[in-house]
Amino acid sequence: MSAVTGAALYPALCELGWHDLLTGPAETAEIAVPLVFRLLGETGAHAPLLDDVIAHAAGRPLGERVPLPFAGGFRVRWVDERPPGAPELVDPELPLVRTSDNTGTLPVLPATATNAARRALAWWLVGSARAMLEPARRHALERHQFGKPVAGFQAVRHRLAESLVAVEGAEATLAVSPGDADHPAHPDLHRPRPEDSEALAALLAKAAAGRAALLTARHCQQVLGGIGFTAEHEFHRHYKRVLVLDGLFGTARELTRVAGAILRDLGYAPRLAHL
Repeated sequence: MSAVTGAALYPALCELGWHDLLTGPAETAEIAVPLVFRLLGETGAHAPLLDDVIAHAAGRPLGERVPLPFAGGFRVRWVDERPPGAPELVDPELPLVRTSDNTGTLPVLPATATNAARRALAWWLVGSARAMLEPARRHALERHQFGKPVAGFQAVRHRLAESLVAVEGAEATLAVSPGDADHPAHPDLHRPRPEDSEALAALLAKAAAGRAALLTARHCQQVLGGIGFTAEHEFHRHYKRVLVLDGLFGTARELTRVAGAILRDLGYAPRLAHL
């Protein structure tokens, strides 16, 4: 993936069996989606794989381009090449353009597709966070000030540690099994439906991954110092990618508010996993 990206990467992955893994038994998809999307984040590559995840969950043909909800109330669509006269790309390195119809008349995606998209994006964000954390860690070890590595300074170590804890926590939310949701302390309360539990778990996973990636971006930029602000360093590409991915299917801040409203209406917090 690190050598090929964009329009060239998608057919290569399809030839390797991406579609077969995605549409095969549930066990293969549960492995393929985390693996592939995390690698997209770690390598900085991109391909319209999110469209396939959504199409499969919605029962549509694979390869179909789907309008994706984006922060600010408009929708974007993945394109192989930007058509003449089309709006500017959301990110010069990520071929997403605003759709011509943002009035809400486009078909609404089923909940299963939204949940699958949020989980895939969460893995992508986790991979991107790790891609930022690794060069910051190396820099802290190699960069010397006052005769010792900057990794020896407590403030630097705290930033890196907080980032790692956030990323690991985001991965933990992706391991949640929604089918386990219940609230044994209140057996008389309404038990959430499986589909509601899946939606809440996917929503929380995307929110946690977005928060972890944004937190990591801020901390790592400070650890990298001036070099983190240069166009020549790889960091800024991952930072911009995180900003775009966080905006798809609800930002971390928006989803956190939605999750709070859901829990307020329920009156309790469902248990999403057995500990």
